[in-house]
Amino acid sequence: MLKHDIVIVGAGAGGLAAGASLLRRVPKLDIAVIEPRDFHDYQPGYTFIGAGVFKPQDVRRPMAKVIPRGITWLKTTVRSFQPEDNDLGLENGQRLGYRLLIVATGNRLDFEAIDGLTGTLGCNGVTSNYRYDLAPYTWELVRKLRGGQALFTQPPMPIKCAGAPQKAMYLSASHWEREHVLDSIDVEFHTAAPTLFGVKDYVPALEETVERYGIDVRFGSTLIAVDGPDGTATFRADGGEVTRAFDMMHVTPPQKPVEAVADSSLADAAGYVDVDQFTLQHKLFPNVFALGDIGGMPNAKTAAAVRKQAPVVAENALAVLAGKHLGAAYDGYGSCPLTVENGKILLAEFGYGGRLLPSFPKFVIDGTKPSRLAWLLKKDLLPAIYWDAMLKGREWMAAPAELKKAG
Repeated sequence: MLKHDIVIVGAGAGGLAAGASLLRRVPKLDIAVIEPRDFHDYQPGYTFIGAGVFKPQDVRRPMAKVIPRGITWLKTTVRSFQPEDNDLGLENGQRLGYRLLIVATGNRLDFEAIDGLTGTLGCNGVTSNYRYDLAPYTWELVRKLRGGQALFTQPPMPIKCAGAPQKAMYLSASHWEREHVLDSIDVEFHTAAPTLFGVKDYVPALEETVERYGIDVRFGSTLIAVDGPDGTATFRADGGEVTRAFDMMHVTPPQKPVEAVADSSLADAAGYVDVDQFTLQHKLFPNVFALGDIGGMPNAKTAAAVRKQAPVVAENALAVLAGKHLGAAYDGYGSCPLTVENGKILLAEFGYGGRLLPSFPKFVIDGTKPSRLAWLLKKDLLPAIYWDAMLKGREWMAAPAELKKAG
């Protein structure tokens, strides 16, 4: 049986950031990462592709170039987890043992859960910025639409980047406003949530944005079926079903945990990895950690959250290997730069319990109000921080809190 000291499952933002943080602390560690994909994407950039701000090539790099030097890349998939035996089952039937496991698989986009959706994605005016190959179609639809009905959807939580459905809508409306066609387009936002955003401090600015664009918000409305050729979408709302016509529809898919995780003893009741929300250590298996979208922590599932989680996992994982007490804590930080127009962003930053955790003084960026500076941060600085700092173990403004101070 193959074996490595540390096995990381997934080379998305969480897996690569954790691996880089570990190597920054102990350069000679024996680490393997399991990842079947050939490319790594800066997923927060998908929204900007859908708005014509980024090109697809701006957010994609070959996987071989972003996996930290010194980490063994196993280009395969995990089929099963056996934490009781400290090993994994791989796609080719082999077993892989470990001393310590870090689960960073991400979650799964469940387009199939919506009847008729998969057959019409990328055509008939149906798109989604949640997929790299579809984001350019979003921009094509936005540019071509001069009148009619535009629908935007948000499914029940949890989803990655809960602000992304609104970002797509606001950037589209901003373009139509600039093109002087917004008055000819009826924009509807169908969201399963009861409010525009889960942290109340940011809601007033979002309500002003909705009013500015004349958006009809339908709370408690969940997409259940799409008929692309007919140009209709069916929603479950108020105990019944409502069908709406559309000329363009941006769909945010329901999301769920990766099947191999959900079917294992690592999973909590919802199928995500059952970890302590502060230490990110599994509640039953002390040599298992998780971060990113697959973690069962009650935080926002964003790349910004991963940036803060990776150093915590690195420090606590090394403590386990050394037989020491855990000393690092994650405070639930997440950031959701809500793009309310082309050129301005509401920089939402918050932690557990909705506590505001701003990175900058109010006189620099007031996160509760749209800001041009926040737009420049999101468009120009954050991608560079992602590629050149976060994925390389440079933890600028991401130092973990001490465990005794958490909570």
